Amino acid sequence: MKIALFGGTGRVGKEIVRLALQDGHEVRMLVRQIPKDETFQHSNCEWIQGDVRKEEDVFKTVEGADAIVSALGTDRTTTLTEAVPHFIKAMDHYGIQRIVTIGTAGILQSRIDPTQLRYEAGDTNRKLTFAAEEHHAFYDRLRKDGKEWTIVCPTYLPDGEARGTYRVLRNYLPLDAKMITVGDTAAFAYEELTNRMYLQSRVGMAY
Repeated sequence: MKIALFGGTGRVGKEIVRLALQDGHEVRMLVRQIPKDETFQHSNCEWIQGDVRKEEDVFKTVEGADAIVSALGTDRTTTLTEAVPHFIKAMDHYGIQRIVTIGTAGILQSRIDPTQLRYEAGDTNRKLTFAAEEHHAFYDRLRKDGKEWTIVCPTYLPDGEARGTYRVLRNYLPLDAKMITVGDTAAFAYEELTNRMYLQSRVGMAY
């Protein structure tokens, strides 16, 4: 499988790259700076230097791919909302249906008011909602388009290896959720890319 990957040098993205290469898949990444980490020094790993906010750079990355993975963060910018139209346009152009992205638990449904998302209803203690708003806009754009999307929504996300045992729940955060490691988040997202068990769904993750 050929995977177009965005946000591949971040914590979760890097681990997804490692898993994909380990299984013999081809990965093409869009990066702002040429990566020096040994993870990316692999014959099946190609990188394109560019900007995800530029349509032509997204098209170059997606061309020939079977699926897209986005582990983009917000970095207090509008990167997500600027990138998602390019993703959709490139997927339409190249006939790609599958996309898996890493979101945030804030865009899962609220248990206080299920008509709202967690960040809107006050399920979280976060006072700053910019990142959640960006992920919300990204989610809205994907669900309106009808592609085979899945958004993986981890709770508190410390560094750590995969344990292999965790809880997932469609569109909601599991009860009493405290944390989930980068390793398990990446492993689940990578497996879901081909398992397709949560199509057109957000998936809450926690131990």
